[in-house]
Amino acid sequence: MLIDLNSSELFQDRHQGKSESEISAMCASIGVNSLEELIDQTIPSNIRSEKALNLPAGLSETEFLEKITTLADKNKVFRSFIGCGYYDTVLPKVVQRNILENPAWYTAYTPYQAEIAQGRLEMLLTFQTVVSDLTGMEIANASLLDEGTAAGEAMSMLAGLRKGTKKNAQTFFVAENVHPQVLDVVRGRAKGIGINIEIGNPETFDFSTSDVYGVLLQNPGTCGEVKDYTDLIAALHEQDIKVCLNTDLLALTLIKSPAEMGADVAVGTSQRLGVPMMYGGPHAAFFATKEEYKRQIPGRIIGVSVDASGNRALRMALQTREQHIRREKATSNICTAQVLLSVLSAAYCLYHGPEGLKRIASKVHGLTTLFANSVQGLDYRVVNDTYFDTVTLEVQDNTKIRQIAEAKEVNLRYHGTENISISFDETKTLADVALLLEILAEAKGTKVVAQLKKEVESNLPSALLRTTPYLQHPIFSSYRTEHEMLRYLKSLENKDLSLVHSMISLGSCTMKLNATAEMMPITLPGFAQIHPFAPLDQTQGYQEMFKELEAYLAEITGFAKTSLQPNSGAQGELAGLMVIKAYFEHNGQHQRNIALIPSSAHGTNPASAVMAGLKVVVVKCDEKGNIEVEDLRAKAEAHAENLACLMVTYPSTHGVFEESITELCDIIHQYGGKVYMDGANMNAQVGLTSPGRIGADVCHLNLHKTFAIPHGGGGPGMGPICCTEELSAFLPGNAVVKTGGENSINGISAAPWGSAGILPIPYAFISMMGGEGLTNATKYAIFNANYIKSRLEKHFSILYTGTNGRCAHEMIVDCRPYKHTTGVEVEDIAKRLMDYGFHAPTVSFPVAGTLMIEPTESESQAELDRFCDALIAIKEEIDEIAAGTYPQDNNVLVNAPHTLQVITKENWDLPYSREKAAFPVESLKANKFWPSVSRIDSAYGDRNLICSCEPIEAYA
Repeated sequence: MLIDLNSSELFQDRHQGKSESEISAMCASIGVNSLEELIDQTIPSNIRSEKALNLPAGLSETEFLEKITTLADKNKVFRSFIGCGYYDTVLPKVVQRNILENPAWYTAYTPYQAEIAQGRLEMLLTFQTVVSDLTGMEIANASLLDEGTAAGEAMSMLAGLRKGTKKNAQTFFVAENVHPQVLDVVRGRAKGIGINIEIGNPETFDFSTSDVYGVLLQNPGTCGEVKDYTDLIAALHEQDIKVCLNTDLLALTLIKSPAEMGADVAVGTSQRLGVPMMYGGPHAAFFATKEEYKRQIPGRIIGVSVDASGNRALRMALQTREQHIRREKATSNICTAQVLLSVLSAAYCLYHGPEGLKRIASKVHGLTTLFANSVQGLDYRVVNDTYFDTVTLEVQDNTKIRQIAEAKEVNLRYHGTENISISFDETKTLADVALLLEILAEAKGTKVVAQLKKEVESNLPSALLRTTPYLQHPIFSSYRTEHEMLRYLKSLENKDLSLVHSMISLGSCTMKLNATAEMMPITLPGFAQIHPFAPLDQTQGYQEMFKELEAYLAEITGFAKTSLQPNSGAQGELAGLMVIKAYFEHNGQHQRNIALIPSSAHGTNPASAVMAGLKVVVVKCDEKGNIEVEDLRAKAEAHAENLACLMVTYPSTHGVFEESITELCDIIHQYGGKVYMDGANMNAQVGLTSPGRIGADVCHLNLHKTFAIPHGGGGPGMGPICCTEELSAFLPGNAVVKTGGENSINGISAAPWGSAGILPIPYAFISMMGGEGLTNATKYAIFNANYIKSRLEKHFSILYTGTNGRCAHEMIVDCRPYKHTTGVEVEDIAKRLMDYGFHAPTVSFPVAGTLMIEPTESESQAELDRFCDALIAIKEEIDEIAAGTYPQDNNVLVNAPHTLQVITKENWDLPYSREKAAFPVESLKANKFWPSVSRIDSAYGDRNLICSCEPIEAYA
C-alpha cells in the first residue's frame, strides 16, 4: 500500500461535502447527467468566466490557524489611552464563552420569525432598557451600525421633523467638540441629502439669525470636557431648533442625562460596555428619543406583545421599523442592526448591575482626576476644567512625549504635533497613572517624586452629577453569580432556532456554514485589543490581511480596487453610489442624478439612492420577473443628459440569471451612466462569472452572506465595495487615518476599515477554500437550489426560472392560491414550519404571498430532503383543509406554531391530534425544537407599545 505523505483534508470538502452517490442521485432528480451540465444550462454562456480564479490554493484549518496567529502577533497591543470613542474593556468570560463564541447565538438570523427568537429578543429589550434608562429618553432602538451612523441618522430624522420658522431650514450645526470620525460621517450624509453643515462653538454661535434646524452636541466632548447644556438646549428649542446629544453610556452613570438636559435625541456607542475595540468594530451604536418620535426613529425596535395563548411575547415592533420598506420615500436605508454586539453589552450590564457600572465609572473618573491633579505638579496645563475619563494637556511640541511613550508601549492621542489627550477606561489602574506621569516627567527632564493617593475627590460640579436612578428593574440584580448568569444565558439560547438546529433557507440571505476555524481568530488579542487609531506601524498584521483580502475580493469581482470600510450591505450600496456621484462631479457632470432601479429591487436600493442625492426612476419587469430591456432603453434615452447609474441585482432578486444583463449594462454605458451591481446574490457568481465580466462598474459584497461572516442574530455584517480603476480615486476615506482614494468621499463608517475585527472571518473562508473551492461552492449553491426545485415543483408552483427551466441559487414558491381555496396564507406555512423544526424561508419578498428559498452550498442531501419533506407534508395538510377534513379557521396551520404548553394542556379541544400538531414526522420524536411562544399578536403590541423591560411579574 502506497501512502501519500503530502495528503491533507481539504477544507472545501467539509464546507460542502457530498459523496459521489449523493451527487448522482441529486442529478437524476434534477434531470441532468452532471453538475457541469446543470451549470451550463443555468448561467448564460456569454458571461461565463474564461479563466479560473487567480487565488492561492486552499489551506487546511491547521495551516490557516498558524498563519492567522502569526498575523495577529504582528499587531502590537500597546496600552491605549487614545479614547476618542474607543476604549479597552473587560468582557466577562461567562459572556464571551456563552454568547460571543457560541454558534447558537452567532448563527441565528434576524428575528423576523419571533416565535423562535424569544431569547435574543429578550436581550435586545434589555439593551433598549439600558439605553433608555441611562439616557433618560422614553424610547430606544435595538442598535445601529456605529456612532457616526447614529449621528447621521439623527441629522436626517431631525430634518424630517422641521416645523415652524425652521420648516425650510437647510443647515445642521455640529459642535466643534464632536469626535472627528463622527463629524466626517455626518458631513458625508449631509452632502447626499442637500443639508449644509456648520461647525463651531454652540455657546458663542448666533442661532437667532441662522438657517439651523438641528444641533449635534457631544457630552463628554472629544477632548474630555463635561458640560451642562440644559440652558442652551432650552434656548434652542425656543427657536424651533432640535438637539441631538452624542454621549457616553458609562459616563451617564455619574453625570446628568441627555433627557434631563432637554435633548430630543441621544446617540453614541455601547462599545465600552464589554465589547473589545476590534480595530474599530463591530460595535453597537444606540439611538434614543422621545415617545412622540417613535414612528420616525430609524432601525429596529423590540416591543412587548402577547401570543395566541395570552402569554407575554416579544417581536420587532411597528412593522419592523425598517424605513427602506418605503423604498424611494425612505429617509434611511438601515436594514440591519448590531444584534450580537448589543446582546454582549446587555449581558455586560446584567453581569455588573447598576452598582457595578457605577463602580467602574467611578474608578475611571477617579483615575482621571488623580492624573489631572498630579500632572499639574509636573508643570503641565490641563485644558479642560471638567472631565469624566479624558484629560487634554497643553503641549507646544509633543514629539518627545510620543517617542518616550511609544518606547514604553503606550499610545496617547496626539492633536497634530501639539496638545495631547489621555483617556482612561476600566482596564487602567494606579500603575498606569504612575506610568503616564513617568513618561511626561521624562519628557521634561525630571522625575515623579510625589506618592500617588489611593483616594480622590471628583471634580464634577454638583449640578452635573446624576441624581436620577437607572437600571432598577429586577433583571439587573438577578444574575450576579456565575451559575445564575450561565443558566440565564442558556435559558435564552434554548428559545432560539439557529444553524445549530437546522438549515435556514432564507432567500437572499445566504445562511451558509460559519466554520469554527473561521471564527476563532476574532478573539485573539492581536485582533481584538487594537484601537482603530493606533499608529500603522503597530498594526502590520491587520494591514497585511487587508492587502490580501482586498486583492482577493478584487479578483473575485473582476475589478481593480476594494474598500473594506462599509459596515453593512446597505452602507455598501450608499458608498458605491456616492463614489459614482463623486466621479461625475469631479468630471464636471453635476447634473447626473438619475438612478434607474428595477421594480423588483430590494427596498434598500431606492432608499440608498435617495440618501446619495439621486432621483429614482423605476424600470418595469415583465411577467417572468426579468427587467424589460426596452423600458430601460427608453428611460435611459429619456434621461441621457442626467443619467447617473443603473442599480441591478444579479442573478435577479427573482432567482434567475437574466440573459439580457450585458445588453442592459451596454445601454447604460451608451448614455454615459455607470452600473452599480448589488452583491446580494454573489453566492451564485463567484468563480463562474463576475460583476466586472458582466459589465458593471462598482458593486458591494455582503461578507455576511457570500463570505461566511455569521448573521449574529441580526448583525454584524460587512458590505465592502469593489470598483473599476477610474472610480477607485473616490473610495471612502477617514478623518483620522488615511484611507481610500486620492479624491476620497467622506467616511461611510466611523472607523477606517469599518468592522475590521470580523474581517478575519472572510479572510479565513477564502484562504481555506481557495479559488477552486470558492468556484465549487457556487456550483453547489446552484445545485442544491435546483435539487430542492426538482422536489418541490411536483407539489408547488415555482414562479420564475431561466430559459432552460433552471433557477439560480434560490427560487420563489407561490403560496397565493391557497388563500382562496383554503384560507391558508403564506404566514401560516411559515409558522407551521416551526413545528417541523425549521425557520421559514423569506416570506413575501420579492413577491407578496410567496416563499423565497435559498439552501446555500453547505447543506447535505439529507438536510435538504428533511426540509423538502416538511414542506411537502405541509402541502398535504393544506390539501386536507381543501378536502374539508379540517375547518379553514381551526387547523394545524392557522394554529401554528404549537408550544409544549399548548400540547400538554389538560383539555385538548382542537380537531386534530396532539401528535399531528407536535410530531407530524417521526424523526421529531427523537429530536424536537419547541417554539417558546405561540403565534404572536403583532397588532396588540403596536397598539400597546412597550419597548423596555416591564414589571417582573410579566416574566412569570
